[in-house]
Amino acid sequence: MHLFAEAATEFTLDLYRQLRETEDNIFYSPVSIMTALAMLQLGARGNTRQQIEEVLQFSGATKKTTEKSADCHDEKSENLHHQFQKLMTQLNKPNDAYDLKAANSIYGAKGFPLLQEFLEDIKKFYHANVESLDFAHAADESQKKINSWVESQTNGKIKDLFPAGSLSSSTILVLVNAVYFKGQWDHKFDEKHTGEEKFWLNKDVQAKIVEIPYKGKELSMFILLPNEIDGLKKLEDKLTADKLIEWTSPQNMDMIELYLSLPRFRVEQKYDLPAPLEHMGMVDAFNAQKADFSGMSSREGLVVSKVLHKSFVEVTEEGTEAAAATGVEVALTSALISEDFSCDHPFLFFIKQNKTNSILFFGRMSSP
Repeated sequence: MHLFAEAATEFTLDLYRQLRETEDNIFYSPVSIMTALAMLQLGARGNTRQQIEEVLQFSGATKKTTEKSADCHDEKSENLHHQFQKLMTQLNKPNDAYDLKAANSIYGAKGFPLLQEFLEDIKKFYHANVESLDFAHAADESQKKINSWVESQTNGKIKDLFPAGSLSSSTILVLVNAVYFKGQWDHKFDEKHTGEEKFWLNKDVQAKIVEIPYKGKELSMFILLPNEIDGLKKLEDKLTADKLIEWTSPQNMDMIELYLSLPRFRVEQKYDLPAPLEHMGMVDAFNAQKADFSGMSSREGLVVSKVLHKSFVEVTEEGTEAAAATGVEVALTSALISEDFSCDHPFLFFIKQNKTNSILFFGRMSSP
């Protein structure tokens, strides 16, 4: 799945560039947002579909595949949705070391004809729960039902994904993805705990990188700490997907003994994503005259009216708890090595599943 990981890293940073101007602290789940958009892409056609693929960075990854040698032949034959199917299976694999789950749900308006093929594919690739709700006569109750499902999937951490009054009688389809993670550090630490951690210094950017594994070592948190107290902007400006993959790859990191000081922190964020997604190139899906969702329904006039993302993370001496959910509403329109690593100034951090190399959560901590 390395091409998928490349696409996901590109998407993560592309979206980060859109969000970095908004708040001091940033936290979101690229995997959650990508999954919701990929479910949308399943029902999109023409330019609408192509733009979603480009925002997901999948068209670039597919192009790279065809340019590579025959050892990639198995990935050539797989499309976007097969990759997500594999990812969903990986994320929901039972284990005793940590708690991780990703769940998808799709809610269609009662009586609105959705194509059978679309419904079958969304169940097959996204293991999605498909339900019919009466948006026309009971929009508030429908919204509460969706919010309640999200809350249950995120262990109560994401409440009210869709705020009161956000769904209406024109709502036709709501696609929701929820991701939840809770893990303990492989080495629990007090404020000054000595343990062996992976560590790498990049001379170009003047930043240190540390990998802190969670119990089971299948997931890790990576922290990118600028050497300079005000060096975060310089780090952000130079950060590319290729650099991020290179810096955090196992062959570029060494085990050393480290005095690691990390603040306890908790972040809750909510993002309204249409504007960032439009800036990234997904324009037609939000335009009533141009949106083409004929892969979902033979009825015309379907358009995306909302893409909401809500996220939560808490980091303590014990470990990390993180959750995120993304909801997409489609409505019908009337038309140098130092052994001290002290995170006492702004840094970037992300949680990655090591086997798939997928960034589950990404954030910036400016003020704990």
